[in-house]
Amino acid sequence: MPGRRVALRLRTLGLLGMLAGFAAGVAAAWLWFASVQGWERYLSRAYATGVGLYETLRYDLPPPEGVVVTPLSPAQAALADRGEFVQMPELPSPAFVTNVSLIDPGPDLLSGTVLSLGIVSGTLQYPVAEIASADAHAAAQKLGSVTRLLAAYCSEPVLFARHADGPWMRIDGTAVWGCGAAPRDLRLAAVLLSLAAFVVLVTLVSDTSAHFDRFARALRDRRRLGGPDAYAVEGPAELREIVAAVNVYLDAEREQLSKRAVVLSGISHDLGTPATRLRLRTALIPDRELREKLDADIDRMTGMIESVLTLTRSELNAEAPRQLSLSALVEALVDDYRDVGKPVELRPGAPSVVLGGASLFSSQRGHGARPAPHDIRVTGRPVSLQRAVSNLVENALKYGRRATVGIEADMTHARITVEDEGSEMSIAEIESVIAPFRRGANHGRVNGFGLGLTIVDTVAQQHGGRLYFEEGAHGLRACLEILRS
Repeated sequence: MPGRRVALRLRTLGLLGMLAGFAAGVAAAWLWFASVQGWERYLSRAYATGVGLYETLRYDLPPPEGVVVTPLSPAQAALADRGEFVQMPELPSPAFVTNVSLIDPGPDLLSGTVLSLGIVSGTLQYPVAEIASADAHAAAQKLGSVTRLLAAYCSEPVLFARHADGPWMRIDGTAVWGCGAAPRDLRLAAVLLSLAAFVVLVTLVSDTSAHFDRFARALRDRRRLGGPDAYAVEGPAELREIVAAVNVYLDAEREQLSKRAVVLSGISHDLGTPATRLRLRTALIPDRELREKLDADIDRMTGMIESVLTLTRSELNAEAPRQLSLSALVEALVDDYRDVGKPVELRPGAPSVVLGGASLFSSQRGHGARPAPHDIRVTGRPVSLQRAVSNLVENALKYGRRATVGIEADMTHARITVEDEGSEMSIAEIESVIAPFRRGANHGRVNGFGLGLTIVDTVAQQHGGRLYFEEGAHGLRACLEILRS
């Protein structure tokens, strides 16, 4: 199809990601080590220049490449003798002076020669004391260490030097140990390249994972909030194949349920005329007891078909979810039962206890009561919820004589409870009859078709919740828990 993006497979994406990460790692390592090696060569050159400079001062040889050596005038030499280097012309202002004497040891302590050195900088004084006091090294090596130190600080000082009783010389080695001679530091580029590769890989993995997460969340919320007839997502080829398979499955499931509903609706419609004829003929039977038994069988037959049809419609999710007041729905349902004289009551919500923090004067935490919320709002299917609560109330009236309905909620869930006055069934027994057409041991004495709890459980799952049972204060308590949004 024109304009459609080509979806790569996860294996291809993984291989491309690994190759890109490996290439970025190699490039970052090369930049890092190239920067380190260049810096070491720069410092080594400054050291070798210092050693050669000592030979220039001692034997009046040509200066090393990149170094300019100029004799001082008599007036400037007099300033140098007094150590007043800051008075020299063409120096930075303010100026910091570092004086150092480098001794070249001879056969004894008194026969060594001295290299007097004045370093003038516009930024700092140099820590050369350890270099000058190293007795094991010759003065040439010491001067090499000094020029290496100057290069390490990436500064541009001016040197004034005199070997023994020789003349004072002005030395400019900016081309060797100045900032302009230093190599480019590529370590920051290496770090940025590594971070960029890491961000790209994390983004790729997160984006791929997000496609799966979004589809899983949409599929998980389908029963609760409804969904499209078919899904279309962006992402790797495997995800698109999964989505295509899910769409096929949903189509088949929807078609199967629709066929079941059509068949049951047809059966219910077709049974209408025969059931009416049977009722008319039953009315002509003079035996009252036999007539009542036949009417009960007809009611049971039609009621069973309607119950199965109701379950199928619940599975079809035909009703669209919307915002509703669960409190108003439950209160209206209870009022309807009370209007017809049924023993159904609404239990008021209990206030919740809120714990506070410890005070400055007491280590005990305070607490207070927050009133129960008056209006609990949820996103759901009102007709399905009303049918589910009605089934729970009917079960409580059938098996436990009375029904007490309660409603409570927290930030994520809402719970409707229906408690009876004492049922003969245990929690294990009542949970076993949630399956379709399963009834308890007393089914002979209580009318029903074994689908009431099945419908409630289906509605609970459609709303992201569950149906469970627990022991109440007087009897068995059925709990219908749903997600609020």
